[in-house]
Amino acid sequence: MSRIDETMEFIPVRVAVLTVSDTRTLAEDRSGQTLADRIERAGHVLVDRQIIHDERTQIAAQLRLWIADPEIDVVISTGGTGLTGRDVTVEAHRDVYDKEIEAFGTVFTMVSMEKIGTSAVQSRATGGVAGGTYLFALPGSPGACKDAWDAILEKQLDYRHRPCNFVEIMPRLDEHLRRK
Repeated sequence: MSRIDETMEFIPVRVAVLTVSDTRTLAEDRSGQTLADRIERAGHVLVDRQIIHDERTQIAAQLRLWIADPEIDVVISTGGTGLTGRDVTVEAHRDVYDKEIEAFGTVFTMVSMEKIGTSAVQSRATGGVAGGTYLFALPGSPGACKDAWDAILEKQLDYRHRPCNFVEIMPRLDEHLRRK
């Protein structure tokens, strides 16, 4: 069963938040703010926060900048995961992934089903790894960001979480790039 081992030391991770929206400003960005608040409340470091338009190449370019930044361990985006023509965040994420974390979307759907029923099928939340950085794409609603953080990311980004977590394998995420 999942649990926090209080005998272990907490290790903060450095997180960037990207809101994908054609209309929101930082002052109106409730989803990005929901994530920022939860990241800091959990003891992690919010390194950067940006808003970018729903343009696949621009989203991928921002993700690549953060992947290349050694001061960023995790990128969480919000918005653009739906089914409309302007929803291209998932495609942009997949453009940069070295590996996709397929179960992230599955678990997010399970969490969403408890809250919004079958409407959960309309989300394409995704997670992956690129250049040793974790990347997660969440829907653009504050509720979805809260659910993803509270039910999945808060635990997986806590080194003390047992039986396993994302943090403990961070040093090995880019080992394939070091092999010759």
